[in-house]
Amino acid sequence: MTPLSRDPAKRDSFLLMLAFAAIYLIWGSTYLAIAVGIQSFPPLLLSASRHLTAGLILYPALRWKTGIRPTRCQWRTALITGLLLILMGNGAVCLSERTVPTGVAALLVALVSFWMVLLDWLRPGGHKPASRIFAGLTLAFGGLALLVGPAHLGGTGRVDPLGAGILLVGSFCWACGSVYSKHHDLPSSPMLGVAMQSLVGGAALWTVGLLSGEGRDLHFKAISLHSWLALVYLMVFGSGIGFTAYVYLLKKTSAARVGTYAFVNPVVALFLGWLLAGESITLRTALAAAVILTAVLLVISAPHKNPVEAAEVLPNPGEA
Repeated sequence: MTPLSRDPAKRDSFLLMLAFAAIYLIWGSTYLAIAVGIQSFPPLLLSASRHLTAGLILYPALRWKTGIRPTRCQWRTALITGLLLILMGNGAVCLSERTVPTGVAALLVALVSFWMVLLDWLRPGGHKPASRIFAGLTLAFGGLALLVGPAHLGGTGRVDPLGAGILLVGSFCWACGSVYSKHHDLPSSPMLGVAMQSLVGGAALWTVGLLSGEGRDLHFKAISLHSWLALVYLMVFGSGIGFTAYVYLLKKTSAARVGTYAFVNPVVALFLGWLLAGESITLRTALAAAVILTAVLLVISAPHKNPVEAAEVLPNPGEA
């Protein structure tokens, strides 16, 4: 018997550390994995392959394990959230990374927290954010302005506006799907709900990808080993291990602590992009990162008056 198994407190502490390491490091690395994957895969079909495969594996396994039979209402919720989260959210990340560096993509995706605050405020019966969150919102969009304009700042070019715009639309759709899922019926097993969304979103991504002509660009013989490994990494580590760690943490610690991944992931993505993909960290990027991450810290550390707090720590589109 190991020392950890003899001491439940130490074992739980060790598992918490591993789970936080998973959502910090693994989810922070998914942006780089996507960039490697789309070197050979068409972007929408890469995301489609990841999610549809995960759904086809997880759904029957979880149906058998939980004994839950999803209702028609729950499938309707999965349909709407799958389209918003997977098709529009994750699909946007894959499309944008053709022109936007991985670290910058992670910074822009972090804005999903702010969309969710605004959406929860604007919905019927919503809650007005605290002044501290308004300060975070102002800072966040100031950081966005730094990234996309003016054309030359500190001798460095701006981020591609089209790619940044796609990310903003994707993060907004992700926030819409997250808030919607909080107020509509899904199975009591979070993992089963994710499997249903993956099935719907993955099938939708395949459909849209093929209709947009990506099927003509999909040549299996031309797909590199690195891109295949990136796809496997996204499925096994990003979707499987990462999300399992996330669900475990929500059960074992506060949503506010889990939400710190939104602050750490962009830093990990920036570092890995610089270290492994040769992406430069310019003065513009460094300034924008400091502003946006300060804004994210303001939001996730602010006191929450309502149950939407749990929705605010849902995985971001590049990670789920």
